[in-house]
Amino acid sequence: MASLSMAPVNIFRSGADEEKAETARLSSFVGAIAIGDLVKSTLGPKGMDKILLSGGKSGTVTVTNDGATILKAIGVDNPAAKVLVDMSKVQDDEVGDGTTSVTVLAAELLREAELLIAKKIHPQTIISGWRKATQTAREALREAAADHSNDPARFQEDLLNIARTTLSSKLLTHHKAHFSQLAVDAVMRLKGSGNLEAIHVIKKLGGSLTDSYLDEGFLLDKKIGVNQPKRLENAKILIANTGMDTDKIKIFGSRVRVDSTAKVAEIELAEKEKMKEKVERILKHGINCFINRQLIYNYPEQLFAQAGVMAIEHADFAGVERLALVTGGEITSTFEHPELVKLGQCKLIEEVMIGEDMLIHFSGVAMGEACTVVLRGATQQILDEAERSLHDALCVLAQTVKEPRTVYGGGCSEMLMAKAVIDLANRTPGKEAVAMESFAKALTMLPTIIADNAGYDSADLVAQLRAAHQENKTTFGLNMYQGTVGDMVELGITESFQVKRQMLLSASEAAEMILRVDNIIKAAPRKRVPDHHPC
Repeated sequence: MASLSMAPVNIFRSGADEEKAETARLSSFVGAIAIGDLVKSTLGPKGMDKILLSGGKSGTVTVTNDGATILKAIGVDNPAAKVLVDMSKVQDDEVGDGTTSVTVLAAELLREAELLIAKKIHPQTIISGWRKATQTAREALREAAADHSNDPARFQEDLLNIARTTLSSKLLTHHKAHFSQLAVDAVMRLKGSGNLEAIHVIKKLGGSLTDSYLDEGFLLDKKIGVNQPKRLENAKILIANTGMDTDKIKIFGSRVRVDSTAKVAEIELAEKEKMKEKVERILKHGINCFINRQLIYNYPEQLFAQAGVMAIEHADFAGVERLALVTGGEITSTFEHPELVKLGQCKLIEEVMIGEDMLIHFSGVAMGEACTVVLRGATQQILDEAERSLHDALCVLAQTVKEPRTVYGGGCSEMLMAKAVIDLANRTPGKEAVAMESFAKALTMLPTIIADNAGYDSADLVAQLRAAHQENKTTFGLNMYQGTVGDMVELGITESFQVKRQMLLSASEAAEMILRVDNIIKAAPRKRVPDHHPC
């Protein structure tokens, strides 16, 4: 009988790479934990910021402590790290906040899993324990959640507390009273629709952050045409995306040969007539304001001025889309059937000055909930970070209006969930109990990191917090302004139940998925070959 060769058989193409068993698992753990350590220092009200410097000639500088923004900007090569980056992006899209918490929790879970695997506990046993722990933590969170949606005054206070808590860990923390009120006012105008498209944010350099305000209307950062009315009442608006230029022959590569300058004048005249007909078709809609996504050239602008119509050109695509939404109109490209076109309505259009710039202000729009937040600040980086912070607060508030349950922050919810999981572990026989204890330890790491980032003794504070929760003081959390343990009800540190639940589920699912991996296979890179048939 022929003996089998003991030499390893390579089944992959040359250039492909494979990591097996412990090597693959270790590689996944190292990548995910590194991502967690990267954003860990930004967690909590005393978290630090990161400077992100983009490549290329421009070298754009971004200063932020938003987990999703940091992870989006860095290019990662490790597959497990990519899973955590995608997870923080989903958290940002889904609920708007908790992007750092979810990444740190997943990384801490994997750090604990690494220790358990070193003790020869099988990954499937760990996953089984984690699943039960997640379910118990979720039920504990649900029981601790409070719903004040039936009491408008208390619900308004809840929203303000949530906005203040969300902004506490952001750049706007020193002006959180001003911005939390601004965010709550903007979201309450939505009347429960949760359509954040109706809230337009405009950034204008100059002044200070406290000069930012909420404008009840819509602001467009554009100019009104020459010799046209600068103020319009009861405006009927046609919003269009059409070419209003006469100096281009639209057939690609075409040439016109003429034998005299008189012929050129005839062509120009024909073009002018064509444009005049188009303007007349537009005016047949019975409008007094025309807003175009593209440029409006001098001749059509002159015709609009003669007809007493306000014409606004080059309103960017986002501006046109939002304008159509708030004024109740539709974007039009052809003008043959005026009866089919839905016009936008607005009580007053006028020019207003913000800083040194003139903007167009639309008030009394059809969509009453529309409003504009005008952000002021000293540098572009401050304005960008203020916009990100405010966006997070608006997203969380819009979610809370839809799902009004709230929980307490400051590490209170995490400690509450950890206590419930430890109780379950004490009642569970077998190795699964060890996995549950590791889950509880990972949850406890969140208040530990919050205390560390503030420069306090985390071991002492977390021990005090654990003792308080054992005495059934279930609303106790960390007071990072005094460096003590305090009652979150009195401090008003409230968070959205939806954000906390999403954080728990996303982190446990992502950690579980990475823990299941026992092989990483990298495809061979595509070889570059010279192209012998260029088009």
